[in-house]
Amino acid sequence: MSGVSAASAHRVKSARTLLVNAVELLRQPGSRRRIDTAVAVGALDLTDDRLIGDVAVRLDVTSTLDDVIVTGHLAVARHDTCRRCLAAIDDTLRVDVDERYREQPSPDDDAFPIVNGQIDLTPMVREEVLLALPAAPLCRDDCPGLCATCGADLAAGPCACATAERDERWAVLDQLRLD
Repeated sequence: MSGVSAASAHRVKSARTLLVNAVELLRQPGSRRRIDTAVAVGALDLTDDRLIGDVAVRLDVTSTLDDVIVTGHLAVARHDTCRRCLAAIDDTLRVDVDERYREQPSPDDDAFPIVNGQIDLTPMVREEVLLALPAAPLCRDDCPGLCATCGADLAAGPCACATAERDERWAVLDQLRLD
């Protein structure tokens, strides 16, 4: 699933599409509802400038004897900057979802609450997307970054700077290594 395509842009809805009637689901354990929509970032109160466009939401909501299980995927386009080389990162943030909802969750329970017979998926979607945003993004896992001396992008190749700066505190040990 890639961000929201132009063909599905007409399906963009408000966060109200993320309200599910839990009473109907809980009446019959094993019942299922599919949510496949796109919601504007602003409707989810996501104010992070790195997020672009709409959040594609594809969730399965399934009732059990005691709670409601929500599984599926979220996707949203993002624009970020690599922390090592400062290159632009334009990709799709993908989030796998596996959450529970209960009518009366205990304080130590990690389930989301069912309020007045309704499941509001908006807070969960917002939380999942924000938690998935990397605090220190990388363009790739092995990004070598920039040269600390001249600022050259080391991904393009080595720079002309001397790479072996000698720390005089280790000179005695360096001498042992050379012998």
